Parts: sequence; C-alpha cells; structure tokens
Amino acid sequence: MIKVLLVDDHELVRTGIEALLNSEDDINVVGVSHCGEAALEMLDGIETDIILMDINMPGIGGVEACRRMLQKTPDIKVIALSVHNDGPIPQQLLKLGALGFVSKGSPVDEMVCAIRAVFSGKRYLCSEVANNLAFQGLPGAKESPFEKLSQRESEVANLILQGKSIKEMSDMLILSDKTINTYRYRLYEKLEIKNDVELTRLAIKFNYIDG
Repeated sequence: MIKVLLVDDHELVRTGIEALLNSEDDINVVGVSHCGEAALEMLDGIETDIILMDINMPGIGGVEACRRMLQKTPDIKVIALSVHNDGPIPQQLLKLGALGFVSKGSPVDEMVCAIRAVFSGKRYLCSEVANNLAFQGLPGAKESPFEKLSQRESEVANLILQGKSIKEMSDMLILSDKTINTYRYRLYEKLEIKNDVELTRLAIKFNYIDG
C-alpha cells in the first residue's frame, strides 16, 4: 500500500483528491494538511511514502516546505502539484530533490500514475513541465529573470509577493532581519528593480508565482 500525505491549502481540493486517491486499491491517504508548516510537524507522527504537495500555498510556500521536508527526512518522496507549469519553480524543486511534478489541470489518472512511478523510484513530470524544461535555454526561448535568483532569494521574493513583513519572513525562514534585508537587496539588484511594486509587476509578467 502506498501511503500518501496530501498538502493543499484549499479544503475542497484536499477533499476531492483524498477521495479519488483512496478509491485506488493500492493508495491510502494517511494524512492531510493545509500548509507546509503543518505538514512538517505531521512528519513526526505518521509514516508516509509520498508527499503530494501544492506549491502555491501561503506561509513558507511549497519550495521551502520541500527543502525542509527533504532535509528532515531525506528518503521521503515529494511530488509537486501546481497550476503553473513554467517559470523557474519546477526546476528549483527538481534540484532540491522532488521526484515528480504534476499540473492541477492533469487528468486524475496522471496523478495516480505519478504516485505509482515515484513510489517505484522513478521520476515523473507531466508533459507540460517536461516540454518547458526541455526548451529552456534554447535559442529564442524566453528566459525568466527569476532564474538568476538563488534558492533563498527566491524564497524571500515569494514571501514579499505574499505581502509578508521583514519580521514575518525572519520567523518563517528562521533568519535574522538583517539577513532577510540582505537577500532582498540582492534579489532587487539581480532583477534590476527598486521596490516591491516593480517586483509584483515583474512576477506577473513572467508568471512567477509560488506560495
């Protein structure tokens, strides 16, 4: 039996996916969570094989949650769920160690296939993500400036886009206010912008959305 921990901030989505997965003979949803922080705490109390996690969540977001989960439990297998299949997020997650990426627009059968494939030790990317990754860097491809950011800079950018204060970002990422401001300055410099408004405009232009 494949044991799955489901993480998504929308109750209707969680309920629907949980019911669909539990209808499969070889899959059992052993826990559900509404955010990355709560899912991290749950890892201490349940035994799970797969973490099926939405990337676009409030709080620390899916990328940072993935990093902490794999740091805490290196053998855990993470499959990302998202409505966004382009931009730098899929590549960041794969570099962190996620083994799968499935679009929320994919058929239910594809989600089930991804779970079975990753459980067996394989990687699984939905066709949209696979195509986007394959064409990155080719002549004529539209490169996102956000690809210049380091992982920490990306996490700070995500939290800024959520409207978090310096103190909130410090608490979430377990970093000092001074360090947060340093990352903020660096990402503005790399993106060639001056303030949060320009960051938001750039994020909309390049479809850069995490959680």
